[in-house]
This record gives sequence, C-alpha cells and structure tokens, in this order.
Amino acid sequence: MCFHTIQNKLSKQIEKRFKAKMRDESLFATQDSINGFTFPKTPIITNEHPDIIEHYNWGLIPDWSKDDQIKKMTLNAKIETLDEKPSFKNVINQRCLVIATGFNEWQWLDSKGNTKIKYQIGVENDELFAFAGLYSHWTDTHTGESRNTYTIVTTQANPLMAEIHNIKKRMPIILLPGDEAKWLNQASVQDFAFPYDVDLVARKLDDNPLLLF
Repeated sequence: MCFHTIQNKLSKQIEKRFKAKMRDESLFATQDSINGFTFPKTPIITNEHPDIIEHYNWGLIPDWSKDDQIKKMTLNAKIETLDEKPSFKNVINQRCLVIATGFNEWQWLDSKGNTKIKYQIGVENDELFAFAGLYSHWTDTHTGESRNTYTIVTTQANPLMAEIHNIKKRMPIILLPGDEAKWLNQASVQDFAFPYDVDLVARKLDDNPLLLF
C-alpha cells in the first residue's frame, strides 16, 4: 500500500519535469513527510488539464458519496479491482499523475508488526516521478462545498517491495516517464499492473528497528 509520500522538489523543478504550470503557487510547499491520513492537498496533473499542476486532497470521495468519511478507505485503489469497486469504477478514466520524489514503507520483523524497520523508496538520483492515480470531483450536498480528491493506484509488489512490504506485499504504481501520457490518455489499466515496473531504490532510514507496544 502507500500512505506516506515525499515531495521535496521546488515548483520550478516540477514544472520543468512535467512540462506544466502551477495553477496556484500559494498552495505549493515542499514536504519531506506527507501522511495520507491527514488528507493533505498535494500536486497532481489530471487528464482534464494535462498542462496544469493542481492541488487535490488525497483520499478519493466519489461524486455519489453522502459525506466525506469514505476518504479514510480510498487513499489507495487496487488496480486488480478498479472496475468492480463502487468507489472507483465510475472514475476509472479520470486519470491523474500524483507527483512525488519518494514514499515510505515499513518492513515487519514479527507477525504482529510490533517491530518495524522504516524504508524510503524512490527512483535513482532522487528524481521526480509520478504515481498512477484517479481523481474525483465531489460536492457536499449540505454545504455546497466542492472538493477535488484523488487516490493512488497500487499493484502486486515486485521482488524488492515484497521484501520490504513483506506482509501485504503491495506497492504503488510508479509510472515510467514515457508512459505518463499513456496513463492520462486512458490506456488499459491492466497495462500497468504487475509485472509493470520501474527500477526502484530503497534506503533503510534507521538500522535500529522501531519497537511498537
């Protein structure tokens, strides 16, 4: 799965890498630790506006949802069941690039996860990349507030991630740069399921395991 990401590049670096312009610079901030469970706004590019970098809230709220509580369950979306799950099947062609420089995952050293080692994962040279994502536009029927939200799509773990994420053995889909336009242009989602892969680099953040009691 993927609940903790990193985006530590400057806005100009992002604009250059993705050939797009920031819509609202005031929303932008570099972040060394992004916790999905705070439902933050982070930079994404949608297939509605592929030349614009926007800020959407992490945690997809389907347009049919009566309230926003579903966001707790929609930080990630399994690629294998996108066309089955009510939360995602109606937005399967609402594609986005979720901009990042890395993500964190914890390796369990015991069956209950009481002892864990934290890893930082990204691509070579700490380069910018894009997670495959889906997005939604939701309006609160009680307040009239509109909210733009997204989810990160996950797949079966590759050998490296299976060793790190050794219980659920999942990983977010990181797109090859040459495939980012294909994802936005609604290529078959199955083209991006495992064994689709990029070369990842993992770094242990602490040789001393985190003890949780």
